[in-house]
Amino acid sequence: MITHQRVEFSLLSFEQIINQIAKWFFMSAGKVSIPIVIRLIIGKGWGQGPQHSQSLESLFSHIPGLKVVAPSNAHDAKGMMISSIEDVNPVIFFEHRWLHDTKSKVPKGNFRTNLNKAKIIKKGKDITIISFSYSVIEMIKANNFLKKNKYPIDAELIDLRSLRPIDKETILKSVKKTKKVLVIDNGMITCGISAEILSIISENLNERIICKRIGVKDMPIPSSRYLADGLYPEYDIIIQEVLKICNIKENLKFKKNLSDIPDKNFKGPF
Repeated sequence: MITHQRVEFSLLSFEQIINQIAKWFFMSAGKVSIPIVIRLIIGKGWGQGPQHSQSLESLFSHIPGLKVVAPSNAHDAKGMMISSIEDVNPVIFFEHRWLHDTKSKVPKGNFRTNLNKAKIIKKGKDITIISFSYSVIEMIKANNFLKKNKYPIDAELIDLRSLRPIDKETILKSVKKTKKVLVIDNGMITCGISAEILSIISENLNERIICKRIGVKDMPIPSSRYLADGLYPEYDIIIQEVLKICNIKENLKFKKNLSDIPDKNFKGPF
């Protein structure tokens, strides 16, 4: 296993990752595989600025020969890490730094989570909301707000977990049922994971589907938390997009938290 404490550090090893370990299985006619896990830390926070706040999942997901996963909780992180270590393929394992202080029930001992399967967090019939990594937390917060305020929206929530391969079957089955979909990209939407998901939907469902995607704004990330305000697909933006898609007119105003530190007790180094 290799860990890059920031995803940007892995850019220096792109030749080895993309042109070597991702190719050896194919170049050896299946005789040689590279069973390696590369753990990459992504995400915003602590004023890290343009070069250290990126979520570059789509770069790695473009490459045949790599498996790419991005869990959103401790349970899946453990199960997917064990599965990744045991996999004969090279696996890129994305961790969002804002997830490190979250908690969930994790069984003792070894257990495995399927690297090819998305998870339906909540079933619903009115709209499908799809996300991965930390954006799943914002998706759940948005759904809790809608439920608490008794909006007539029964959303189906999907955590992708795996970005390559993408679980097409789970996505298509859900969207075929709801006829509406909002994809929340953990990174930038241009040429991103959300674009791939909407392509899957448009190419496989021959019916009218209302589609929308949101993600990190298409620009370098500022170091200032004031300038970075509104750059990320946080729960308030998700709520407003869901209401628009479901044709509910509401002029909501949210009090913004401009802090870019998930845990106030955290002192550094990043």
